[in-house]
Amino acid sequence: MSRRTWVGVWAVLCAAGIAATVALNASPAPDPQPEKRVSAECAEYIADIETQLAKAKEEGTADDGVLAFTRTRAGADDCSDEIHDHFSGDR
Repeated sequence: MSRRTWVGVWAVLCAAGIAATVALNASPAPDPQPEKRVSAECAEYIADIETQLAKAKEEGTADDGVLAFTRTRAGADDCSDEIHDHFSGDR
């Protein structure tokens, strides 16, 4: 191909890219995700974890090691996603 053809193709691709960018920037932002409802059981469990964390910080044990939280009740809600969302800062 000749140099003119390459320059023409390059110019067309650049113009298409710029046009696509302008169109995407002009489009409205998507609606924010509705806040997920947390079951009462999970909310209670999260509050319990926060209480235990506060107690561990008071005692000075929160900075030294690992805190583990377990659930022993059978049939309890799986709150792992809610706990992750709550403590990861995605509130």
